Amino acid sequence: MRLDKWLWAARFYKTRSLATEEISKGRVRVNGVEAKPARDIKAGDTLEMRQGPVIRTVMVRALSQQRGSAPVAQQLYEETPDSIQKRELAAEQRRLNTEPAVSLEHGRPTKRNRRDIDKAWGDRWSASVDS
Repeated sequence: MRLDKWLWAARFYKTRSLATEEISKGRVRVNGVEAKPARDIKAGDTLEMRQGPVIRTVMVRALSQQRGSAPVAQQLYEETPDSIQKRELAAEQRRLNTEPAVSLEHGRPTKRNRRDIDKAWGDRWSASVDS
């Protein structure tokens, strides 16, 4: 079975074209080797997928030609315990980190704030320190 079809059927990606795009970008590896969308996979293969900041490692348990419901799709693979632990740790770190937007003041600077910012910069046109 084609890799892109399986990723779509297992509900890792919403469309087959998104799965193909992610594979082409090198974000999916099969048995430790970078794959192409048409690569044949079989039960027992190991897939590593980068989804955002998280790398998921799953074992292919079954193949399916059609996309089913989420409980059916979850029977097609088994995530490794190490992958589950890393994913939960990353989620915990994201939860504990502060939101960058909280430190910003509300909205765009006013005309007065803009003048203060310009005055603080002086004649410099770059943030780097001039030597």
